[in-house]
Amino acid sequence: MAPIIHLRAETKPFERRSPLTPETAKALISAGYVVRVEESPDRIYRDSEFKAVGTEIVPAGSWVNAPLDNVILGLKELPADGTPLPHTYIHFAHCFKKQDGWATELSRFAKAGAAFGFSAGFAGTALALLSWAHQILHPGVPQDKVPAFDSASELISRVRSSVAEALPLNNGKYPRLMIIGALGRCGKGAIQCCVDAGIPEESVLKWDLPETKRGGPFSEIVDVDVLLNCVYLGPHRIPPFITLDLLSTPERRLRVICDVSCDPNNENNPIPVYSGYSSFDSPTIPASGKLDGPELRIIAIDHLPTMIAREASDEYAGLLLPSLLTLRDREKEGVWTRAEQTYRERVSELP
Repeated sequence: MAPIIHLRAETKPFERRSPLTPETAKALISAGYVVRVEESPDRIYRDSEFKAVGTEIVPAGSWVNAPLDNVILGLKELPADGTPLPHTYIHFAHCFKKQDGWATELSRFAKAGAAFGFSAGFAGTALALLSWAHQILHPGVPQDKVPAFDSASELISRVRSSVAEALPLNNGKYPRLMIIGALGRCGKGAIQCCVDAGIPEESVLKWDLPETKRGGPFSEIVDVDVLLNCVYLGPHRIPPFITLDLLSTPERRLRVICDVSCDPNNENNPIPVYSGYSSFDSPTIPASGKLDGPELRIIAIDHLPTMIAREASDEYAGLLLPSLLTLRDREKEGVWTRAEQTYRERVSELP
């Protein structure tokens, strides 16, 4: 018998994405799965869109009391409210690479193929360009709350108009951007955003392993306006790309760092010049130390793709669907057996 998939409503502020779309829900139902979708006024897809394809609409938060054979599908981490976690869960959790708080998060479960890379790079670059324009237009004024955009085209329209407004105050010069990790999915998303936003190709420096293999820090970073860190963090320590000492260079041009990888408490973080996270309510934070020169703001939001929730969800749900269709065989299907093996390995390492 195929398992019942229960899509829970997200509780993280400003999270509008979904790992399931009406289209992929319909495909699962056609394959014999039962799909239940919790009501959500924030989700980028309307409840009526899911109901129209045959899903059962259930109250928000009802996953807690769902039968134990239900697979609870979500996107971001579950609320840290002490709720028992006896089900099987599919969602993102920053713990398998032993990120900050990994043991606390993973122990909640012990006791009881797809990625958003392209969308993260695209959204992070858009927000970085908005931050650059804001600094030029309103120096010293904190950036406002990020509005909700219903589509990537709507976001790009805002970026284009903001950059165009700032250009006259920047001697007509477009911002110069450096993308580290340009060959990966995240980096490709960043490049595409630059193209869509009308940033000239010569204003975009594309760095990857050939440029970074000599080891940082890299003095070239202070000569650009915007730095996009799109590097996937592995288990090994790497020299930092940038340091507070380098940021103190008198000739620094750099105004915006968007750490798309966004793992500030990871000991392998190559951008060790800030601590903590920013949010869509307060999209930028300052560097950890006092700096001379132009204002420098850092974007460190761990769910950037929700800025383009529909496109990000469409892509991710489409990539996830083939794996969801094999859930009935998860005791022998590779993607699920590997996931369980990784989970058990990390649980065994809990302090």
